[in-house]
Amino acid sequence: MIADLHVHTNYSKDGRSTPQQVVDRAVEVGLKCVAITDHNEFRAFNDLKDNGRVIIIPAEEVSSSEGHIVALGIDRQIPRGLGIQETIDAIHEAGGYAFAAHPYRWWSGLGEKNTLKFPFDGVEALNARSVPHANRKSMVLAKRIGKPITAGSDAHSPSRIGWGKVTLPDTVTDWQGAVQAIMAGQAVPESVNRHPLESLRYGFKSIGEWLLRGCRRM
Repeated sequence: MIADLHVHTNYSKDGRSTPQQVVDRAVEVGLKCVAITDHNEFRAFNDLKDNGRVIIIPAEEVSSSEGHIVALGIDRQIPRGLGIQETIDAIHEAGGYAFAAHPYRWWSGLGEKNTLKFPFDGVEALNARSVPHANRKSMVLAKRIGKPITAGSDAHSPSRIGWGKVTLPDTVTDWQGAVQAIMAGQAVPESVNRHPLESLRYGFKSIGEWLLRGCRRM
């Protein structure tokens, strides 16, 4: 089973995919499972949980005070702006698992020090919107920590869904089984990398959006 564990819908302020487009594109590219990780939002799971075509993992990309944390398997929205430990605790209270998202991303990653310091349940080892050296370092860091890993496209538009993914056992039949397989270390990651020119455009775009947000993280 192929799963993309980091996908955004238009419930994210910078997302351009409707929930239905996520499902349609996932089926088109052969995905059987998707984690909807909208920025500080949880509504898309309720829209898609009974779609009958693709397994949807309840998830969120939470903006902690120090960087982004992916919450998998949660039963409620996690508030933004908390400290790292507070965010991890809130994710656990919601029945989920906390993963350090794209730790080496300059704009929104937690950084190596924080990823090592705090008790994350795992690390996002590969992200299709990260540059090659960041993905290489994330994979090395994930192996160093020795905890479960994830990978995903970080898609904000339909065309990018599936660019980052993991292979899970074919015995998985629901989102609970998918999360159990991930936590058992059975996720095999694969991803493309962000092109340098795309990174330059993204940097200018991010700075502009950051200024418009009053210098707050996404």
